[in-house]
Amino acid sequence: MKRRPSIIKVSDWMSAGVLAVEPFDSIAVARQLMAKHRINQLPVVEGEKLLGIVTDRDIRDAYPTSILINRTEEIDRFAEKYTVEEAMSYNVITVKPDTPLQAAVRLLRRHRVGALPVVEKEKLVGIITRSDVLDFVLSGKNLTPAAAGAVRKKKSAGRSSRSRR
Repeated sequence: MKRRPSIIKVSDWMSAGVLAVEPFDSIAVARQLMAKHRINQLPVVEGEKLLGIVTDRDIRDAYPTSILINRTEEIDRFAEKYTVEEAMSYNVITVKPDTPLQAAVRLLRRHRVGALPVVEKEKLVGIITRSDVLDFVLSGKNLTPAAAGAVRKKKSAGRSSRSRR
């Protein structure tokens, strides 16, 4: 009898230690976090509840026009005053940890987004990104969920949630 392959789930490849910002953080804080950790998006949370997502594009679009290019002090003051809440997207496409990875990939592609927050009972528990999907592809398609868990733990080491309570 042929053994049926197990379905690879989002939880097998998501990053569990998610960097996040709060709605009233400045876009300067969000930009600095993205640059420091080389990421393109940050979930926006209140406590552990997901409110939205802010991307590098959202932040670029929020900045003043290039007319102010030589006025860096003015731009910096603007970035300190402009909040994540004013730049973020509210209608976020999310997945659950037990969502098949293939379904998550379809959502990423169909909606042309770089990441999907992973939510369980309204709580942000992870994020699955295009880079996570590429890690899966490069790892070999026959990776067992146990081996995937080992890779996931190694990959998320060093990441931590940002909390400002």
